[in-house]
Amino acid sequence: MSAPNINYGISSWYSTLADRTFPTTFVRLKDSDLDLIAKDIKEGAEAEALVSRIGKAQAAFFGATFVLADTAAPTDTARFADKKGAVHSAQSAWNNLLNSPKIRDAAKRKEFYFLCIRPFRNMTYPREFRLFIYEGNLKLMSQSQLDRPYKRLLLRRDFWWTKAKELVDEISWLLPDKNIVMDIYFTSKDEILILDFNKWGEPTNPMLAKSWSLDWDMEHGLKLMEGN
Repeated sequence: MSAPNINYGISSWYSTLADRTFPTTFVRLKDSDLDLIAKDIKEGAEAEALVSRIGKAQAAFFGATFVLADTAAPTDTARFADKKGAVHSAQSAWNNLLNSPKIRDAAKRKEFYFLCIRPFRNMTYPREFRLFIYEGNLKLMSQSQLDRPYKRLLLRRDFWWTKAKELVDEISWLLPDKNIVMDIYFTSKDEILILDFNKWGEPTNPMLAKSWSLDWDMEHGLKLMEGN
């Protein structure tokens, strides 16, 4: 079981694992800022002040950025479907956040108090994986893009697993919890970037692990969708 009261937000682990993830700047929010998000208030003096703060945080990076909440990303918006969430202006970032039911619901529940700004990366989704770490050790790795089998993943199965295992062995002492789920991305140079962390067990999606009732003392390897 995961330890109680673990904060899985990016702001809680970034200072420890900054060299293993995307460069990130942060905007701290007040309860009144969360109310703006929850109520979909895109205009007005308070909204403009917050948009200005987002713009200053974006200025740390050149080009497009991806702006998300500390514990959730606006992956349910038309902009994400069309442009993978890339934004160039603070106003576009604000609009995209408020257009996300997932972000508005999380704001209503006060599940985050930071916005996170990262340089935009045009990610190749089959290179995303979910790692299941139990007692500080990698026990299972799942393909994250579950729309179909990808031959190029199958051809490098041992490579993906070995690289992920090496990463976990190196950073296990820095993780927020010894039982945790970690999402990662392999760059085109086969470097691993941490995307985020999730709670061990429900409601976190077990993906190709299928169930949380596996024998986690065993090593299950990399699970991929297989072709016919």
